Amino acid sequence: MNSTRRPDRTDGSDDDLDGPPGSDPAGDRPMSLAEIRDSYAEYADWMERFDWFDRLLTGRARRRQFGDAAGRVLDVACGTGTNFRYLPRTVELVGVDISPEMLAKAEARLDRLGRDGTLRRMDAQHLAFDDDSFDTVVSALSTCTFPDPVAALREMERVCRPDGRILLVEHGRSSVGPIARFQDWRADAHYRQAGCRWNQEPLAVAERAGLTITEARTGPLGILTAIEADPS
Repeated sequence: MNSTRRPDRTDGSDDDLDGPPGSDPAGDRPMSLAEIRDSYAEYADWMERFDWFDRLLTGRARRRQFGDAAGRVLDVACGTGTNFRYLPRTVELVGVDISPEMLAKAEARLDRLGRDGTLRRMDAQHLAFDDDSFDTVVSALSTCTFPDPVAALREMERVCRPDGRILLVEHGRSSVGPIARFQDWRADAHYRQAGCRWNQEPLAVAERAGLTITEARTGPLGILTAIEADPS
């Protein structure tokens, strides 16, 4: 019997999900948490249907980055649970996301995989966990959507034990000139449509958060970047 806990839909009111306005290079202001939640309510079914395509594009990077995660593992912005299949079955898995619809899909995925896990609705920028609560913190394709990615990364560092690991797979501005120029040209429109900063610089974001980066690998076209960091 799978002992998956039902997603906690009561972690914060709708008012708590509205972030403060601010400037952003990909738009007049970053989307609020409530706007992101509403956006992903619409995308949850679509993301699940095209999970095979995500595995084709990012599966190898996720497997390499997350395949040796250990201990108590927090998957931040877990979405529909795409990372779950790449994590060892020996870990104690906790997944958080802002979207109830995404968490419902993630719960169903845990059932299909026959895995145990705890899922909670939570803002990545204000993680409701004590300091040093996890051995490993993982996240994939998430910093592009957070209203304040630096705050979210600092929270990941806070809840990770000093001898733990922070493992990220992020996408950003291509190293190929024509692709990068297209990303720059469409950046504002893409952010308004999908809430995604697809021309961000993941390493620069991690450095602004003050993470101690121990390894970084960039995939084909320079779009995917795998980052490992040690908590301070």
